[in-house]
Amino acid sequence: MGKIEVNPFYCKACELCFPVCPRGILGPGDVPNEKGYFTVKPDPDKECVACMQCAIMCPEGAISVYRD
Repeated sequence: MGKIEVNPFYCKACELCFPVCPRGILGPGDVPNEKGYFTVKPDPDKECVACMQCAIMCPEGAISVYRD
């Protein structure tokens, strides 16, 4: 399994990562970052398969995926 980390400084909430996640783990956050974007937030109740598709899709390089 894997773990997704989103760097709120770089995330611009473009949501390009949402549809590429096979588990639907990523969704909109509820707290804006310092730039005013509601950054992406992984759902803690869903398991990541560490496919890296979200990190590959992110144009800002804000997503990191770690394998357990």
